[in-house]
Amino acid sequence: MFHIAPRQATITAQQRQRYRSLATSTLGHFTDFGAITCLSPIQRPVRLIGTAVTVRIPHIDGSIIREALKIACPGDVLMIDVSGDYRRACWGEFRAYAALRKQLAGVVTNGAITDWNVLSRLSLPTYARMTSPLTTRALALEGEINVPVAIDGVTVNPGDLVVGDDDGLFVIPPHRADALAEAAETKQAQEQEKRSALAAEFPDWFC
Repeated sequence: MFHIAPRQATITAQQRQRYRSLATSTLGHFTDFGAITCLSPIQRPVRLIGTAVTVRIPHIDGSIIREALKIACPGDVLMIDVSGDYRRACWGEFRAYAALRKQLAGVVTNGAITDWNVLSRLSLPTYARMTSPLTTRALALEGEINVPVAIDGVTVNPGDLVVGDDDGLFVIPPHRADALAEAAETKQAQEQEKRSALAAEFPDWFC
């Protein structure tokens, strides 16, 4: 049985724009909450900014992911919780093509992916735990969309802001987005001043 709740759009365009220039490592100076550290990007360099559409699949059945792709909108990030079955790949080449067609911002799974060689060359930011030749099946047993899920101990709610780069991922709920952005913007401005001073003193370091 599938359970599909409505898509949540709680992050504003202005909030998304503020985070486009903010590094996850800068956010990590101010909060531990929301940091996903156990997943790696398939591509490097990588930059991901989008709104969470959450997906929970049972251990072997990835059918609900097709439904998530149908309802997702441009700029969304699929956040796929595989319910602890890390050996099976829930994401691969043709699902990635469907995501690109929908202009999704990215895909994050706490499980495995397959077709790494293809996915690593696509422009779809993708984070996963590992690669695997084993895959989920299309059994239509059960699954959930737009319910709270847990990824690396982080609760992800539909509509949360997802920020990713080469260092990792942060999931930011709407009520924390503005305060975190303000603190991070200030710190990055201070770091740029230090960087400029060092570049003037040691130009060879910044060639």
